[in-house]
Amino acid sequence: MYAQLKDNCRAVQLTCEHLVNPIGIDVAHPRLNWRLDDQRQGALQQAYQILVGEDSIALGKGQKTIWDSGKQLSSAMLIPYSGKKLKPRTKYFWKVNVWDMAGHASTSAIASFETGMHDAAFWKGKWINDGKDIEERQAPYFRRVFKTNKKIKSARAYIAVAGLYELSINGQRVGDHRLDPMYTRYDRRTLYLTEDVTKFLQNGENAIGIILGNGWYNHQPLAVWNFDKAPWRDRPAFCLDLRIIYADGTEETIASDMQWKTNFGPITYNNIYTGEHYDARLERPDWDRPAFDDSSWRPVHSRNAPSAHLVSQQMAPIRLIKSYSPQSISKIDRNTYVFDMGQNMAGITKIKVKGRPGNVLHIRHGERLQANGRLDQSNIDVYYRGDKNKEPFQTDVLILSGRDDEFMAKFGYKGFRYVEISSSEPIALDKSTVTAYFMHSDVRPLGQLHTSSELVNRLWKATNNAYLSNLMGYPTDCPQREKNGWTGDGHLAIETALYNFDGLTVYEKWMADHRDEQRDDGVLPDIIPTGGWGYGTANGLDWTSTIAIIPWQVYQFYGDSHLLKECYSNIKRYVDYVDGISPSGLTSFGRGDWVPVKSQSNLELTSSVYFYVDATILASAAKLFGYELDQRKYEKLSMKIKEAINAKFLDRSKGIYSNGTQTELSVPLYWGVVPEDMKSKVADNLNRRVEETNFHLDVGVLGAKALLNALKDNGYGETAYKVAVQDTYPSWGWWIVNGATTLLENWDLKATRDISDNHMMFGEIGGWFFKSIGGMAPDPKQPGFKHVLLKPIFPHGLHESTTSYDSPYGKIVSEWKLRGDKVIYNIQIPANATATFYPPYNIRNGHAVQLEAGKHRLELELK
Repeated sequence: MYAQLKDNCRAVQLTCEHLVNPIGIDVAHPRLNWRLDDQRQGALQQAYQILVGEDSIALGKGQKTIWDSGKQLSSAMLIPYSGKKLKPRTKYFWKVNVWDMAGHASTSAIASFETGMHDAAFWKGKWINDGKDIEERQAPYFRRVFKTNKKIKSARAYIAVAGLYELSINGQRVGDHRLDPMYTRYDRRTLYLTEDVTKFLQNGENAIGIILGNGWYNHQPLAVWNFDKAPWRDRPAFCLDLRIIYADGTEETIASDMQWKTNFGPITYNNIYTGEHYDARLERPDWDRPAFDDSSWRPVHSRNAPSAHLVSQQMAPIRLIKSYSPQSISKIDRNTYVFDMGQNMAGITKIKVKGRPGNVLHIRHGERLQANGRLDQSNIDVYYRGDKNKEPFQTDVLILSGRDDEFMAKFGYKGFRYVEISSSEPIALDKSTVTAYFMHSDVRPLGQLHTSSELVNRLWKATNNAYLSNLMGYPTDCPQREKNGWTGDGHLAIETALYNFDGLTVYEKWMADHRDEQRDDGVLPDIIPTGGWGYGTANGLDWTSTIAIIPWQVYQFYGDSHLLKECYSNIKRYVDYVDGISPSGLTSFGRGDWVPVKSQSNLELTSSVYFYVDATILASAAKLFGYELDQRKYEKLSMKIKEAINAKFLDRSKGIYSNGTQTELSVPLYWGVVPEDMKSKVADNLNRRVEETNFHLDVGVLGAKALLNALKDNGYGETAYKVAVQDTYPSWGWWIVNGATTLLENWDLKATRDISDNHMMFGEIGGWFFKSIGGMAPDPKQPGFKHVLLKPIFPHGLHESTTSYDSPYGKIVSEWKLRGDKVIYNIQIPANATATFYPPYNIRNGHAVQLEAGKHRLELELK
């Protein structure tokens, strides 16, 4: 029955908790998701049936299921598990049967998910460390030898760490992740990972090795954010259960206990903010193999768990994604070389070198060069307060052994394009000495863009490079100067993030950080996570509206309301707090239009608009979840805020807000504050303001988010495009034509502060291309791109464009070419979805076109 449409319609790309065959799932009702592979016009899923079991062979036959959803007449493809209670540390298999538009059925391939610990009571391991003081510089190494004498069926290592870790078994590193576990508010939530280590074990003697790094848990150097004073700060520690299941059905757990031993190794210092120091003379070959002599190693110490909340880490891991060889090398003198890697990035460098034992190499990383060709760190080391001689900023220190040394930092990363290596004595280096690795959360690319404008193409790539450079398990502001999870940067770039990458798991983790950091009164810090810094007077709505905006956007892009519901009470506490301190509906709680070109915008106006945004999202969420009293309350509040803003700031006779800066006009337009009867007048004034600057920006971060959208959405797409592709100061293009490979923090290349060369706060441009040139957007009434809104622009100067987005339903393609006075528009809508095309103003006799799933070709006549 289920095989008859195998070639025409099938459920594919099965995921659990938005991950492929994950292990370590701890949630009671994991979300099961799939897509429909059906290329026919109008393809639709009429019904589905989910089957879950513990035996894959039996499941393939439709037998021994622990959950059978039954045939459900629904086109839904994201369903929470609703069967028997899942057991901990158990592998489950699942498949889905789907019925197509003709009522014919087919079955998917079998997918799996494996549960994690579920409860702290199942852990056998104890929390241990080396007992050293938090100021101890050397990284601790740990080992344990054990014996297996039976055939092994499977083995899992469950490891929770306060700090960072690298795990090895019998001399082999386990996995390819970096910087695990992810950074959290350690005293409120500790993450653990589940590693499949079956292939690493051997019959007979085995050895486990663990190295611990400080990460953000034990931040030793001083910086302005006071992480050295974090309430959780302590010497790194870990808890481990290595659970072995033998072929005869018996099991054994090798746990962290007092049988472990510890010592130091070649990592003499490590800090995620500054660098890593490595003395290759101290290497201990085979320290993580069974035969190693550990008689001189010390006993371990037990300690309390860092928090009572132990949570499985289920998200895209950090990996080394792309390698770069030097584009050029400059020999400054006999001891100093500078390497240009050709790309600004976040990552690490691998050094291969041979020299006299004891020779000290300083490997400095930065984004700029001085006039004399030496590395210039002056734009990024401004907030570091540590000892720059003993703990130099963004610098690894390598002491050579006299052998062929290879070094790559384990427990940190830098932001850089250039690498300067200075040696304590003359040394010969060449291009083979240095390899750079672009490192970031390994989120799957979703969006693709290619146009006839090389500037647009380069700007899109630079935006993605900046975004990925600032994605390390949470979104950051910059990968060098701070590495902080600035909330404003996070929500200002959220649409760019979601159009281009599958980052849902990262944002679910970061929103959990928000919930951990929120005070009882509802206030959030403006960097998250934080060691305590950021609960000041400016951490207001234009920044910490992340708590509302990001869950709402995730719901729009994925059609998954889970995160929004998880954050609902937090959004409510936040909005209630602001309501309490803002009885008039107006508030000045915020930072304002950060780093503007020239014009300053009214803080009360912009903060109040974000108050309106949050209240509106809260009311919409209340409606979605059926909270009728809350819905009425927050709809009333949002209307009160809107009326207060317009009463104070809108000059109806002139059609301007406040002083009429680009930001003051675009922010109310974009966020829906402008009364319907005033939109055209306000938009016209915004257009005039932009024309007065010869189509240049005069905004900071809030205006950069709103400006292009406000113009395009109100009939001025041509103006918006001219601003987007401007290549003289001030503009995004100005950075690109001056050699930038990422986005910058300041419009002015000669600015003296706020001058990181790898920043994401102006990153809306990358998402705007999808909304404008591609024209694609989710329909709030049918989120997750179940229904696609297509509202492209065909601007002068652009001859063709291909934009695609891999939505939850499949690939959406918006491709057009100009042919004389016609636009040839090719559209692809995935199975089980629909779309509406809305022609732009410059199309003759344009009218909305309803589109079913499949491929479409429209010939449009230009005016």
